[in-house]
Amino acid sequence: MRIRELREAAGFSQMDLARQMGVSGPSVIQWEKGRTLPTADKLPRLADLLGCSIDALYGRTGPPAAPTTSTQEGGHP
Repeated sequence: MRIRELREAAGFSQMDLARQMGVSGPSVIQWEKGRTLPTADKLPRLADLLGCSIDALYGRTGPPAAPTTSTQEGGHP
């Protein structure tokens, strides 16, 4: 997860973010180190505070590309 990078960009200290999230400071530290992850119910609030999408928390920038299929039968004209 990209919590540290996004937290710093948003101007929060670890303790500021912990207070806003209603968790302990060590919880935020553990999230940033990848030792634990925020629970699913906390992700929307975390994303809102950090000004990003939930996908962005995980480093995902968009949906995966859809597989392409040929619509032509029998090859190229």
